Amino acid sequence: MEKENMVKSVSRALRIIDIVSAKKDGLGVTEIAKQMDINKSSVYRILSTLVQHGYIEQDEETERYKLGYKFLEMSSKLLDAIDLRTEAKPYLRELEKATNEVVHLVVYDQGEVIYIEKLEGTETLRMHSKVGKRAPMHCTAVGKAILAHLPLNIVLDILERKGLPKHTNHTITDKEMFLQELAGVRKNGYALDLEENEYGIRCIAVPIFDHTGHVIAAVSVSGPTIRMTDERLEQLHAHMRHIGQQLSARLGYKEK
Repeated sequence: MEKENMVKSVSRALRIIDIVSAKKDGLGVTEIAKQMDINKSSVYRILSTLVQHGYIEQDEETERYKLGYKFLEMSSKLLDAIDLRTEAKPYLRELEKATNEVVHLVVYDQGEVIYIEKLEGTETLRMHSKVGKRAPMHCTAVGKAILAHLPLNIVLDILERKGLPKHTNHTITDKEMFLQELAGVRKNGYALDLEENEYGIRCIAVPIFDHTGHVIAAVSVSGPTIRMTDERLEQLHAHMRHIGQQLSARLGYKEK
């Protein structure tokens, strides 16, 4: 009986936290009791305990209850503990299983991308990429996916420093055309590399955002032109965007 009462109390405390978190200006005891359909004295006892431990705080002027700073402290610890590679691995494996192609995870660093994870897929494909290697941003799908969501002044600085060197006959080397390409990436939610970095290789990539809303990484699927046809790339759009949204949400990102 005592165990059941304890479980009920914990359940009620969690319910109170949910209710209070939904109201920016807080709620009074009476309002909370009405929503929970329990007496005010029970609500007050639970609130007092939550206040004591910092999970709920009471405004001295309005006497309304709001979330306490304990949650901010806990969320900061959680976000600090998140490891991008670890969090991304299930989504990368999902893509590998669905496509049988090479899957990359990259991060942005000083005007370039760095491969931090690579799954080989089951199909044969020879690529220059490997974990730890750097790659240019302007001719890779992962690079364009990240660039499209960086502030314009940073993009222009990167283009000024790195230029738009030609890697293949398909590389975009005109600055205005490239900026238009990035606008299309922002609009569509994905980026393409149509043999712009390596002949015979096509890629599709999506950006990854962190809890602050900043782009920090990108995920891509790469394959030979014979398999990565226009039709197949079209089929991958929705799946790739979904993966990007899921992983970003896992990192604490909330779409506006």
